[in-house]
Amino acid sequence: MKRESSDLFGPLVQKPAAQKTVSVLVPLPTPGPYSYALPEPLRAEPGAVVQVPLGPRKVIGVVWDEDGKNADAVIDSRKLRPIEQVFDCPPLDPTMRRFIDWVASYTLSPPGLVARMALRAPAALDPEPMVEGLRFCGHVPERMTPARQKALELARDGLSWTRSGLAHAAGVSLSVIDGLVKQGVFETVFLPPPPLVAAPDPDYTPHRLAGVQQEAAEILIEDVRQGGFSVSLIDGVTGSGKTEVYFEAIAETLRQGRQVLILLPEIALTTAFLQRFEDRFGARPAEWHSDLATRTREKVWRQTGSGDIRVVAGARSALFLPFADLGLIIVDEEHDPAFKQEDRVFYNARDMAVVRARLASIPLVLVSATPSVESQVNSLAGRYKRIHLPTRFADAAMPDLHLIDMRRHPPERGGFLSPVMLRAIGKTIAQKQQALLFLNRRGYAPLTLCRVCGHRFQCPHCSSWLVEHRFRGQIQCHQCGYAETTPHACPECGTLDHLVACGPGVERIAEEAEKHFPEARILVLSSDLGGVKRLRLELEAIAKGEADIVIGTQLVAKGHNFPLMTLVGIVDADIGLANGDPRAAERTFQLLSQVTGRAGRTGLKSHGLLQTYQPQHPVMQAIVSGDAEAFYQREIAERERALLPPYGRLVSIIVSADNRADAEAHARALRQAAPPAKGIAILGPAEAPLALIRGRYRFRLLIHGAKSSDMQGFVRVMLEQAPKERRSLQIQVDVDPQSFL
Repeated sequence: MKRESSDLFGPLVQKPAAQKTVSVLVPLPTPGPYSYALPEPLRAEPGAVVQVPLGPRKVIGVVWDEDGKNADAVIDSRKLRPIEQVFDCPPLDPTMRRFIDWVASYTLSPPGLVARMALRAPAALDPEPMVEGLRFCGHVPERMTPARQKALELARDGLSWTRSGLAHAAGVSLSVIDGLVKQGVFETVFLPPPPLVAAPDPDYTPHRLAGVQQEAAEILIEDVRQGGFSVSLIDGVTGSGKTEVYFEAIAETLRQGRQVLILLPEIALTTAFLQRFEDRFGARPAEWHSDLATRTREKVWRQTGSGDIRVVAGARSALFLPFADLGLIIVDEEHDPAFKQEDRVFYNARDMAVVRARLASIPLVLVSATPSVESQVNSLAGRYKRIHLPTRFADAAMPDLHLIDMRRHPPERGGFLSPVMLRAIGKTIAQKQQALLFLNRRGYAPLTLCRVCGHRFQCPHCSSWLVEHRFRGQIQCHQCGYAETTPHACPECGTLDHLVACGPGVERIAEEAEKHFPEARILVLSSDLGGVKRLRLELEAIAKGEADIVIGTQLVAKGHNFPLMTLVGIVDADIGLANGDPRAAERTFQLLSQVTGRAGRTGLKSHGLLQTYQPQHPVMQAIVSGDAEAFYQREIAERERALLPPYGRLVSIIVSADNRADAEAHARALRQAAPPAKGIAILGPAEAPLALIRGRYRFRLLIHGAKSSDMQGFVRVMLEQAPKERRSLQIQVDVDPQSFL
């Protein structure tokens, strides 16, 4: 009898199955991907999200390459640790992976930290559970009632319903549906999870545009139809219909079945925008910001990746969502500093949006009443298509703007509001209209000191004064959050009741307004007075006319529409000019223009008053004259002469440590390690303007180079050649810095 070969030679020795070698990028500050083995029967193409062992931990990562496409792949796969799980979720497509690599290279950030921003919802990697539903199986209940009849009329079409959905649609209680289930009228089925938001309808209620607004919309629609990369800058005065114009580009993108991303600087505060979107498209967009519930963030992440969500309106981090088929990006208020992230990965979402649109070959629309100097220069050079809207929508008039020279019209002793301003407020509220007082300073007073010994209250962990918040009975540091109860005695000399508040905050202006207008309804609008929900309710109350005088910080400049607002008063128009920031003039012009633009948006005659000690300053003259072109020409010329962005490049390096000497020594060592380079200069090291934050001492190097300079290459060599930093040292690299603190 013939015997099997295994009988003759013992059990056959099988070679281990061949394993692929793949590189996996993990969301940690690592310099690049790690190599892993991909055991059978797992399948993981580039972009797949996987779970891998890393030391004693298990972490999530993204397959970056496979089969020798990276230098580490020459390692024998049998010596590598294996991938443990491949998640059943949409992979990161090649465009997103190229975008992550580009951002990491440009910002000099570890690629893993950039990838982490694209994997912000780890629980969303597993499929959403199916939803239990009901389907009519043909059986008729023994006893028919009018309520049961209503439910059965809907269910007879054979479609599946959720229990609550059928009850709501039929207008009956849940107990009616439960009774039909008990009688066997319905069978149980399992349904896919419903979309988080309904699909927007591009033809729900189209806006009737006319004149320049219609021409602008047609330009954007044509860009969407043609496809390919393009950048358009919508530059229009406040209230000129910019939002309605780009809504038409969104509608055309939706008709093509593609997705849209709308970046907003303060998504958590833009209730009015979300309502306007719903009025136009019949459904709200999905939101993406830090205030979302964890479960909601997970659904947005997954349904964006699957394509179920068509439009996302979000803060800067929405740029890293894994869109299935992104067709258009909108950056509203593109000039806003909130688009710059200054934590871990330092990036400007406006600039990175341009990169993502270019990599995906799709149109990008930048929108602002006061564009950044960089965007203005790009439009003048022809790199961006400029679309100018010179007049307000429906021909509403711009507010009449006037300067109040505080040297000629000073406030009364102990006050901060000029008599001219007070008279204007009184006249406004007498006409049953609203007045807005703007001061970009939270709290009651920025400094508290002792009148006897001169002691100033300073944060023990930062080089900043403690700000008094009288509403909360605290003095607080706005850098690290340190707070203590407002004292009654000086801790230095022990004197009672001789502490004095220096300078105004919005709470102090509210106190002064209440003194002069005791019958008025006064509302203070500040980000530190309650959470996002409270702010939204307050904004709705203002829009409904439930406040006479609104006193707010810069969040009131974020595109809100207050129908009864006819007076805007700037308490301290000079506040943004009193520092060495090269963007100080631009920022002040933008902020004050945006704030004064809150007045008269519905056609009522309106006014804007700016209290200033520098009425001849070019910024003040540009605002009251309405000659934005002259301001930009002057600002652009000054930037060009000084080779400042966009005509030159800047990189800021902050070295911090628990010990001042260590921070300074390493900053000096970094400078000495810099390679010779033509056209690149290093300023510093010097103490940063905020030399101490959260107990860490800070020294800054500022690198200035020509526009064509390889700044990233220069800084990489500098960091590589510098001595290895000690454990307490931290180095922050900020390419294209927006803040100089």
